[in-house]
Amino acid sequence: MVKRDKLEIIKDILKIIKENHGHMKMTPLLRKSNLSSKRFADYKTDLLDREMIFETEDKKKGRQILITPKGMEFLEKYRAIVHFVEEFDL
Repeated sequence: MVKRDKLEIIKDILKIIKENHGHMKMTPLLRKSNLSSKRFADYKTDLLDREMIFETEDKKKGRQILITPKGMEFLEKYRAIVHFVEEFDL
């Protein structure tokens, strides 16, 4: 099993949120990200600090994590970098 690096984990978390209509409850996101709760909390804090996600609380929907435009931009640039690396077989 290959370990994911930091950028890949960030990409995975943001992609999971994006694929869930841009928002998601905390527990399903934790499960789908395949991280321990401690590591997930560290990444969540990092992404909040970098303004790639934000957290909201609603009486009906509960606590939700949403992807920001900056998080969407990260996904686009990540995809471009991966494409570049694959194109030049680096």
